[in-house]
Amino acid sequence: MRKGVLELCIISIISEGEIYPSEIIAKLQDSKLIVKQGTIYPLLTRLKNAGLLDYTWKESTQGPPRKYYQITPLGEEFLNGLMSTWTDLLHAVNQSTKNLTNNE
Repeated sequence: MRKGVLELCIISIISEGEIYPSEIIAKLQDSKLIVKQGTIYPLLTRLKNAGLLDYTWKESTQGPPRKYYQITPLGEEFLNGLMSTWTDLLHAVNQSTKNLTNNE
């Protein structure tokens, strides 16, 4: 389940615009999701190989060229499906735990 949530978060961040992996990690950390580089790079590769993401190389003033990721049209469709599933899951969890939140 965590992997699916992480995919949702990463694709959602990338859907905002072209982004470098360390910026993705920083955005996840800002949201209190701690992700190591060893986790994100294989996931980005898998999403790219599935046709959900693409990347371009850009020159950097701080070293070698960098890969900047962007979402593909197929990735947009996938993201919409993930969001629908996420919304359904949130509703189910809220319904299942409403007795706990109503007692507070």
